[in-house]
Amino acid sequence: MLRSARTSIARPALRSATASSSSLNPLRISLASKRTTPRFPNPSRPIHTTAPFNMPHMPQGIVKGGKEELKLANQSLWQTKAYINGAWADAESKATLKVFNKATGAEIGQVPDMGAKETAAAIDAAEQAFKSWSKTTAKHRHDLLMKLYYAHQQNADDLAKIIVAENGKAFAEAKGEIAYSNGFLEWFAEEATRTYGHTVPSPLPGVRNVVQMQPVGVAGLITPWNFPAAMITRKAAPALASGCTVVIKAPAETPFSALAFAHLAEQVGFPKGTINVVTCAKGDNEIAVGKELCENPTVRKISFTGSTRVGKILMSQSASTLKKLSMELGGNAPFIVFEDADLDKAVEGAIACKFRGSGQTCICANRIYVHASIKDEFLKKLAAKVENFKVGYGMDEGTTHGPLVSEVGLNKVEEHVNESVKNGARVVVGGKRGEGLFFEPTVITDLPDSVPTDREETFGPLAAVYTFSSEEEVVRKANNVDVGLAGYFFSKDTARCWRVAEELQVGMVGINTGLISQNSVPFGGVHESGFGREGGRTGIDEYMIQKLMVFGGVN
Repeated sequence: MLRSARTSIARPALRSATASSSSLNPLRISLASKRTTPRFPNPSRPIHTTAPFNMPHMPQGIVKGGKEELKLANQSLWQTKAYINGAWADAESKATLKVFNKATGAEIGQVPDMGAKETAAAIDAAEQAFKSWSKTTAKHRHDLLMKLYYAHQQNADDLAKIIVAENGKAFAEAKGEIAYSNGFLEWFAEEATRTYGHTVPSPLPGVRNVVQMQPVGVAGLITPWNFPAAMITRKAAPALASGCTVVIKAPAETPFSALAFAHLAEQVGFPKGTINVVTCAKGDNEIAVGKELCENPTVRKISFTGSTRVGKILMSQSASTLKKLSMELGGNAPFIVFEDADLDKAVEGAIACKFRGSGQTCICANRIYVHASIKDEFLKKLAAKVENFKVGYGMDEGTTHGPLVSEVGLNKVEEHVNESVKNGARVVVGGKRGEGLFFEPTVITDLPDSVPTDREETFGPLAAVYTFSSEEEVVRKANNVDVGLAGYFFSKDTARCWRVAEELQVGMVGINTGLISQNSVPFGGVHESGFGREGGRTGIDEYMIQKLMVFGGVN
């Protein structure tokens, strides 16, 4: 499992780099590309224990290594080459990237490790395809997207199995992602026929004004590993519906979902060049691919989901060609439980919001603020739920939560727990590293001032529970960060619900719910959480331009 001269190892990293990463090359968001270190942590090395609590359902002896062949009902979904201009392609250098099962450590496959040259070829293919694809009718694009939707529905179990293998989610959660992912295909198929223009009365005699919506051009889509299927369709569906063609940079950690998407698109009849998927390893090639997408003047649109730090770099690289941009960047979501909240519903909301994807989502609750008068009862109920999690391989019966996606992410969770405990926090449940990439789902409380969760999202299964005494105090604390993606709160007071929802400086607010993502609503943040919106009726506008046509001499 060591890196060879021609084979890279997928070393997934957190969306947000750790504090020490500032000394790295700006786009190197994983471990250094030239190190020859085993992909998985050595389970025999000493493990720092922060507390004597043990999770009863942590896996033992799960890391096997070796190789694993994924068994699918439709084996053609398992593609191991990139997809450029309607053909399945290797890297010109023949270099490959190994991808591992995040739970077992077994190698599940290899994909091409491409660079700038192959990316440029994909962009050229997309440009050629745009000439005809942009001229198709909205009804034609609707029909093809609906065919793709039905193809995904028919293969839902297999697509979920791919997610389990490359990402580590439990099968039930992976099935939920596929349903969410498919929803964007259906939604934007319908939106394709609703890209309405409008007329504007002119103050000038004999003049008529018409505004028409047109596709912006070739779109570069840079997607993350935490939702391997849904982040593809949330970007590609509106782009294709609008008449754009796309070049997708698949995440190194989870490339097979992107390739399955390309395969199904090919099967239902999308023309060559309309959809292109480039695969690459972390390090130099990933930097080169991102740079080519951002600096190539043929690309007219970049949509990126990832860390704020990397988003700023991509935005800077795109400045020379003034591309249209969408940036869905990092968060640090507050989750507030007021004294009048329905406590059972608040706990259920916290479980769903904090531990979805083992805490590896940008809208996970990162700072849980509970009113001092109900803190003890809330903690008791929360800990009881967490203690009943079954952590393990996603295809094993009863598994509720999987591993982290990378050793970098695992280390960050451990660092957040250890630093908080060192400064006086108390572990309620969990708190320890497990085998491989597993970490015990953890609840900590009695947090002092200036702990890691104040400053950055953990992106892991750590619930940090703070206390507060007043509405004014908690809103001030919730807003005391540079990012603003999502926020949540629970209260039965209608007036308070309006006040707090309007005061929280975030792009999305969950009120008495911990689940906010839907294909029919706009998703995005404010401040350093980015700009632009995905999903909803305005999602397709991110891939279109308004063209004004002024007709004179009418009278």
